[in-house]
Amino acid sequence: MPSSNPDVPSVPRFLSEPTHTSNFAHMSRATGTILSTMGIPNPEAAHRDRPSAEENVPNRFELFLLGDGEKKVTEETDTRIPSTSVFKFTKEDHTLGNMLRARLLQSPHVLFSGYKVPHPLFSNFELRIQTDGTMTPRQALVQACKDLVTDLGLLSREFTKEWELRKMVGESMDGGLNGA
Repeated sequence: MPSSNPDVPSVPRFLSEPTHTSNFAHMSRATGTILSTMGIPNPEAAHRDRPSAEENVPNRFELFLLGDGEKKVTEETDTRIPSTSVFKFTKEDHTLGNMLRARLLQSPHVLFSGYKVPHPLFSNFELRIQTDGTMTPRQALVQACKDLVTDLGLLSREFTKEWELRKMVGESMDGGLNGA
């Protein structure tokens, strides 16, 4: 139906009329048949051959167990900046990367510490450390790891102590209510 406004172009009749899916269903089947006779796989049937989401997920142990000849950490010295190294961690993620970065920045000898995850689908990260030269980046990383182990041990002890105290308070309150 042509538009009465001369500024608005009219829509061709075949675009303004509703289409029926049944008109095109036979074309889809015919196209798939033609493609298969030519040796080209049918794109509509391709989704049936894909693995489901559950089948596409790697086994949980593959996320943290190292394979044969695989190293947990490798060090590359950065020759462009003095006292700088890049450590590549295999099968680790943001959890360890951010803890190490934060702990390294607490050291007075560390000038820069940052990490990046090269690709979100792989559990790897790169940690860049620059020191003032009084200690090597490797020494700074080892010290940060030792400090983190100490801090996490303290956190574990404090949490366990609080948990046990809460259990004792909860039991004494339950005992008082049941005895009344």
